[in-house]
Amino acid sequence: MQLYDWNRLPAEQLNPLVTRRMIHSGQMTIARLELQKGAAVPEHSHINEQVCTVERGALEFSIDGRHQVVRAGESLVIPPDVPHAVVALEESVAMDIFTPRREDWISGDDAYLRR
Repeated sequence: MQLYDWNRLPAEQLNPLVTRRMIHSGQMTIARLELQKGAAVPEHSHINEQVCTVERGALEFSIDGRHQVVRAGESLVIPPDVPHAVVALEESVAMDIFTPRREDWISGDDAYLRR
């Protein structure tokens, strides 16, 4: 068993508008992202299934040519290998859960987030 305090985990400034904290277990990655209004994650895909839960604010996802706004208290499931992009409509905090864990993030191969 391992206990984590999100407030004490190191914050990684990915770009001027996005900050990330992460936990990697043997099978999952859990990330807590703080996104300023207007922050954009460009279209990308990954082998991981993703569940995004918005804690505060609102995010607009573009998936397969469709747009979906996800607001505080709502969760969106993104299947593996599906291209998607995100824009923060307002200051937001989101929790992302990935399975399997994000080996690309562990190795630092996440340049698409750093633009």
